[in-house]
Amino acid sequence: MDSEEETHCGRRAGFPDALWANGGLVGVSLVVNVASECGYTDSHYKALQQLQRELGSYHFNVLAFPCNQFGQQEPDSNKEIESFARKTYGVSFPMFSKIAVKGTGANPAFKYLVESTGEEPTWNFWKYLVDPSGNVVKAWDSTVTIEEIKPSVTELVGNIILKKKDEL
Repeated sequence: MDSEEETHCGRRAGFPDALWANGGLVGVSLVVNVASECGYTDSHYKALQQLQRELGSYHFNVLAFPCNQFGQQEPDSNKEIESFARKTYGVSFPMFSKIAVKGTGANPAFKYLVESTGEEPTWNFWKYLVDPSGNVVKAWDSTVTIEEIKPSVTELVGNIILKKKDEL
C-alpha cells in the first residue's frame, strides 16, 4: 500500500495512491476500521457491501482498514482477513492491510481523519465520510448503522453526479 504522510485537506493524507486521480479521491469514500470477530461484523459487512453495490465504484467506495486494537478482534493475517470478508460477505470494496487507527502508531490516514473530526475510534467499525477532495464530512461510531448514515452518503454521491452532469 503506497501512502503519503501529508495531512492537509485535498491532499493524500495517507490514503493509498490508487485512490487518487487528478488531485482528488476517485469519488466519495466511506473509510471504516473493520474487524472479523466483532459483534458488529456481520451487520456492518453485509450493509457495507449492500451500500457498495447500490452506489457502485465509479463515484463511491467503502475503504476497509482491518484493525486489531479493540478487543483483539482482528487477529488473522491480511490474506486471511481479506479471504474471510470476500468469501463470507462477498465484499467487492477495497480491503487494505491491517493498521493501527489510534495512538502514536496510527496510520497517517486515520490520524488525518481524527484530526479533521476530533473523533478517534473507540471500537471497531467507526465510519468516516470523505469527499473527493479529501475533506472529512462526518464521522460515526460503531453503534450507528449503515442504514442511518446512508442518506448522508447518497446525498454526497448525488452532488458529484449532478456536478459532473453540469460539466457536460
